[in-house]
Amino acid sequence: MDRNRLIRDIPPTRTSATGSSRLTASVVAAELGRLTPRDRLLLDLLDQHRTFTTDQLVDLAFGSVGRARNRLNTLHDRDILDRFRHYQRPGSQAWRWTLGPVGAALLAAGRGALLPRPAAVRDATARLAMSPTLAHLLTVNGFFVALTAHARAYPGARLVRWWNEARCREACGNLVRPDGHGVWADNGRAVPFWAEVDLGTETLSRVVGKLGRYAALPPRRAYPVLFWLPTAAREANLHDHLRRVGLPDGVTVATATATADPRGPAGPVWRVVGHRDRVSLAELPAPITDGVPWDG
Repeated sequence: MDRNRLIRDIPPTRTSATGSSRLTASVVAAELGRLTPRDRLLLDLLDQHRTFTTDQLVDLAFGSVGRARNRLNTLHDRDILDRFRHYQRPGSQAWRWTLGPVGAALLAAGRGALLPRPAAVRDATARLAMSPTLAHLLTVNGFFVALTAHARAYPGARLVRWWNEARCREACGNLVRPDGHGVWADNGRAVPFWAEVDLGTETLSRVVGKLGRYAALPPRRAYPVLFWLPTAAREANLHDHLRRVGLPDGVTVATATATADPRGPAGPVWRVVGHRDRVSLAELPAPITDGVPWDG
């Protein structure tokens, strides 16, 4: 038995809105009228960021595991959402949620685009499930989910903006390829940043080599570059490496690890390169723009 086989867990007896090879406009119209504002939020998030675990969706939109499971299962039964996980022992891997055929059709209809074929949507889900970059994508999304969850608990805080990798490349003219971009606001102070999520799979030379391209960005995009690292040892080695090679002019770098503080990336976990003390995300340096305002 293949220990890495994909589990789709779609009961064969379930009546599906997408039993045929095409979706009809009447099916899409009927489902559109049944969507709640939170359902629409889920569709938009999955459209932009592709996949989330159940726990991530709890933090993003529900706050309760029970409510989340009930609603997610309902949306799954209606083919608005799809899900997958990989076989593992012991225990079960958490579900990864994606757009289902009806969900993808609802988004297409909202844009005035042709409705996608259900088979094409399911093929895209299968490719995502087997992608070697899936773990990285979930870690990137988890970083921003943690900020959103913090903001839900602290009314003075807010994740004002969250861009995926494709949106970042578009904004940067392909000069750099950040994993994400956000603007974090806390008690009136806003900090824009680029996010680089590191799983420890690249050499430090390759990681640091990205910084020269950040130096080429225009002043209005000169946000701090945040490295979210897997271990304290990896973080210490990165700082040692940067001390030897130096930072490009105009680039601010801060680092943190996922295990540094239970409050996550919003807390006082960030160490700016060249400094020893840790600061919160809201306390990071603002972009230096020589009088040119950043685009917030």
